[in-house]
Amino acid sequence: MKKKEKKTDKEKEARMPFLDHLEELRWTIIRSLVSIAVAAVGCYFIAREIIDILIKPAPSDLTLIFLSPTEAFITYLKVAGYGGLVVALPYVSFQIWKFILPGLYAKERKLVLPVAFFTVFCFVLGALFAYFVIIPFGLRFLLSFQTDYLIANITIGKYLGFVVTLLLVFGLVFELPVLSYFFSIIGLLTPDFLRRKRRYGIVIIFLMAALMTPPDAFTQTMLAVPLVLLYEVSIWVSAAVQKKRYPVKTDKQDDLAG
Repeated sequence: MKKKEKKTDKEKEARMPFLDHLEELRWTIIRSLVSIAVAAVGCYFIAREIIDILIKPAPSDLTLIFLSPTEAFITYLKVAGYGGLVVALPYVSFQIWKFILPGLYAKERKLVLPVAFFTVFCFVLGALFAYFVIIPFGLRFLLSFQTDYLIANITIGKYLGFVVTLLLVFGLVFELPVLSYFFSIIGLLTPDFLRRKRRYGIVIIFLMAALMTPPDAFTQTMLAVPLVLLYEVSIWVSAAVQKKRYPVKTDKQDDLAG
C-alpha cells in the first residue's frame, strides 16, 4: 500500500506542472478575449470614423449601399469587433509570449518584449501594405470590368468584408518571420530545412494565396509575391537563431535539419 501511495504522489507531482500549464493557458485566453471585447466596445463608438478610413482606398465615384434594414447596424458591429482585435493585438501578443516564456532559456526570455513588439509591427506592416497598395490597385482592377450595361452596386457589408479580409490576411502572413524565429528557438525549424523545401514552400504559398484571397488572380499574386519574399527572410531569421544557439555545427544540429 505504501508503494502505491508513493507512486500516486509521484504521479501527482508529475501532473501538477502540466495542470498548472493548462490553467495558465486558460487565463491567457480569458485575458486576451476580455481585452478584445473591451476594445471592441470602445471601437463601436467610433465605428463610423473607422468605416470612413476603410472606405478611403475605394475609387471616389464608388457608391456603397445596403439592402436590408439591419445590414448597416450589423456592419457597425463587425467593424467594432475587427477594430477591437487590432487595438488589443499588442496586449494579446504580450500575453501569448508571456505564456511561452517559461519554456525559454534565460537569454531568450529577455527577447520576449522585443519579439512581442515585432509581432505587432509585422502585423501592422502587412495591414498597411494591403491598405495602401493591394486594396486600391485591386479595387481599380476589379471595377474596371464595368460597362454601360454592367454597373457595380456593392453593399457596405460586402465591401468591408473584402477590405477587412485583405487587411487581416496580409497582417497575418507578414508574421512569417516571427513564426520562423519562434519555431527556430524551440528547435522545430532550421534554415537547411527551409532551403531544401523551398520549391514545395512556394507551391504551398500560391495555394494559400488562392484560398485566403478573393477569387481573382491579381490579389492572389499580390499576396503570393510578398509571401515568397517573407519566406526568404524567414530563412535568414532561422539561420541567425541557429548560429546563435549552435555556434559550432554538431550532430544534434544535423538531426534537427533532417
